[in-house]
Amino acid sequence: MLPHLYTIMSAGLHPTPLAIDTTLKSRIRSVDLIRGAVMIVMAIDHVRVYSGVPAGGPTPAVFFTRWITHFCAPAFVFLAGTSIFLYARKHDGVSRYLLSRGIWLIFLEFTFLRVAWTFNFDFMHYEMAGVIWVIGCCMILMAGLVKLPLPVVGTAGVVIIAAHNLMDPHMGKLLDGLDGNPLSALWKIFYVGFFAGPIQFGPNGPNLIVLYSIIPWIGVMAAGYAFGKILTFDPARRNHLCLAIGLSAIALFLVLRGFNLYGDPRPWHAAAQGRNGAPPMPALLAFLNTTKYPASLSFLLMTLGPIIALIPTLEGLSGAVARGITVFGRVPFFYYMLHIPLIHALALVVSKVRLGFVSPWLFANHPMGNPEPPEGYVWSLPLLYLIWAIGIVLLYPACRWFAALKARKSDWRLQYF
Repeated sequence: MLPHLYTIMSAGLHPTPLAIDTTLKSRIRSVDLIRGAVMIVMAIDHVRVYSGVPAGGPTPAVFFTRWITHFCAPAFVFLAGTSIFLYARKHDGVSRYLLSRGIWLIFLEFTFLRVAWTFNFDFMHYEMAGVIWVIGCCMILMAGLVKLPLPVVGTAGVVIIAAHNLMDPHMGKLLDGLDGNPLSALWKIFYVGFFAGPIQFGPNGPNLIVLYSIIPWIGVMAAGYAFGKILTFDPARRNHLCLAIGLSAIALFLVLRGFNLYGDPRPWHAAAQGRNGAPPMPALLAFLNTTKYPASLSFLLMTLGPIIALIPTLEGLSGAVARGITVFGRVPFFYYMLHIPLIHALALVVSKVRLGFVSPWLFANHPMGNPEPPEGYVWSLPLLYLIWAIGIVLLYPACRWFAALKARKSDWRLQYF
């Protein structure tokens, strides 16, 4: 992989006229299509939160219900970086924009989205730093990084992605002594995440659970920013590089994961054999069960590789289904803000229909601070997918309206949604 990743690092070194497609469209179809697809798939996992179905498991149906959604956060963060590059080609004041947008995203994560996830106002005892938080934090950091040469940003991104698993052998010792470490909160925000417990502000709260730590996601966004340069090349060169980078990432994943050489703290053969008292997992599932929190190198190779490799194929799709998916990809943040409260509301309706009452469990501190679902509550997988499909259908008209509004108006405030 790494010979081709060098192209990302050095994409800005040879800006010859022939390397740039001067007819580049204002929006790149494949980027919107990928983003729309991952937004649709992402909703499966968020319906799962309210269904009570566990996040993965030894059975293929439950495992892949969770696994397919692993592509969402990497694509979302990587393409956010790509969008920053494309935005910067046409606008001034990019750093100021990234600062204000990053702060706005963090604010919405801790206010609107926190209420949308929980339908309660128990702010003193629960906050979650989720994917919108980490995108906001990374945008704030990118406000400084965009002032550096493009090869430097790309190199930094790839190094963070590739090297952060060097911490794996030291993680146990770090976690053991973290409670007494005066920098424990920073460790949790930047790398450790929720495994060492929440960050508590004062003896009586509030608590902050860091689901998405800044590392390695700032590396993913920085690499995506440098990747934006490749999307400006002529179609033949762009497609060649996307295939080379994507397929190289997949090959590197297969080698590193297959031989347990490096890149993930959980060897797949240990899970397949059921060590340390855990039940054995089928070998294929164990192989694909890479670490998401914090996202390991194996996890990112497994997800970003296919996404990048698919770009040449997706660029040529223009049928009705592709156009419909692209609608969601043109307004990803608007979609995100709507889909959490909608899915939560649909779960209330399902509870009323199935149980005859709205379960109080649906007002717990989802998705990280909630207790186990009550007995008899858990949905079947067909019901989970039915509610997901209903949610997507209901979201489509609103997203189509907002996409048309953004295309029609140039109001700066629309950029923040």
